[in-house]
Amino acid sequence: MPKISIIGAGGFVFPLTLIRDVCSFPELQESTISLMDIAPERLGRTLAGARALIEQFNLPTVIESTTDRRESLDGADFVVITWQVGGLEAYRHDVQIPREYGVDQPVGDTLGPGGIFRGLRTIEQTKGLSADVRELCPDASVLNYANPMAINTWAAYELGLNVVGLCHSIQGTSDLLAREAGVPVRECNFRAAGLNHQAWFIQFEHNGRDLLPAIRQSIIEKHVTGEAAGDRSNELYAGGHEAVRGEIMQLTGYFHSESSHHGSEYVPWFRKDPETTLEALPRRWDYYEICCDHDEEGQNARFLEEAKQRGLHPGGEYGSYIVHSTVTDSPRVIHGSVRNEGIITNLPAGCAVEVPCLVDKNGVQPTFIGDLPPACAAINRACVNVQELTVRAGLSGDRDLVYAAVAMDPLAGAICTLRQVHEMVDRLFDAQAQWLPSFANGG
Repeated sequence: MPKISIIGAGGFVFPLTLIRDVCSFPELQESTISLMDIAPERLGRTLAGARALIEQFNLPTVIESTTDRRESLDGADFVVITWQVGGLEAYRHDVQIPREYGVDQPVGDTLGPGGIFRGLRTIEQTKGLSADVRELCPDASVLNYANPMAINTWAAYELGLNVVGLCHSIQGTSDLLAREAGVPVRECNFRAAGLNHQAWFIQFEHNGRDLLPAIRQSIIEKHVTGEAAGDRSNELYAGGHEAVRGEIMQLTGYFHSESSHHGSEYVPWFRKDPETTLEALPRRWDYYEICCDHDEEGQNARFLEEAKQRGLHPGGEYGSYIVHSTVTDSPRVIHGSVRNEGIITNLPAGCAVEVPCLVDKNGVQPTFIGDLPPACAAINRACVNVQELTVRAGLSGDRDLVYAAVAMDPLAGAICTLRQVHEMVDRLFDAQAQWLPSFANGG
């Protein structure tokens, strides 16, 4: 049975979700799951929840915990990365300092100054992790859940890891589009491709019928041009009115995989000033504030109670399915972020692209896409430029590349002068120096 090492296991709920998902498969219930985190108190909370889950269902799963990364990685078959380097303290700087320059990021973990600096912090830690993996578990499959997904996955394979980046935005958006079309998502056949949080649904079918024309018409009428679009406070979906994604779909012809709030951070059109932002997104949504208000112990308790009520069933995260398919040779299709080696032919070679992948005993195998629709690829390429500069900066400690990454960012570049970019970046470095030792001497 496999050993699964979860790095950054002190997070709230998500590590328990992974454990529940793995244990939902009878073939994996004798696995060893090693929980690792540098914060003993948070690690202890996850350990207690994991053991309660195992006892609740009388499972033979072995649960271990350690603050020693090497101990956790030793002999691992799968390494799951769930860390947030710097935690809420660093995250506060990611979002609050840029706001002083007019760069308002409702999440700030994927692109923009916040995503760039979160990526730099993570690359610092990935350097040591990759060395340990190559020594202690060189054949391990690495499943990266840490944002910024494309930046972190790109850096991880540059550092020699056998890595796939995993997210749930494809699953969530496919559910939304199936509801829009009025059909059960389990009966749909779809493909999405592009970048994480900016993958395009280039195929969506039901019983062989192409639903994309009907979806385009419905989304644009409801959210952009029609009567309902006039009231942008109208909550048509749980995630809010999709005016931003609707307008991007009107521009490109295709719906992408991230919510309007989060997706508005990656383009220059919707967050130029408070008035423009309010017009596109009338309800404020701030993920940093949500994280500050998390009742972590309460959420873990509610998670365990829900598991008790509904039984052991895997959720929508791909991680456990990858483990199960690899161990049992049960073929599946997932969407994952992988190295672009001729997969999407009009995006740069070597970047991290999110595409459909086959999974079986041979691991994760990406499928060929070819050219994306031209406007979709153009939007992606603007983001790839920022991702590449961030990865190169993180691996080299070159501070000048960080200035360039922020300056080239679509949102920051639409708002800030180069002088403001330099000042903002310097302030972010000063605030986060403890997590960025590679930049201690100015690059």
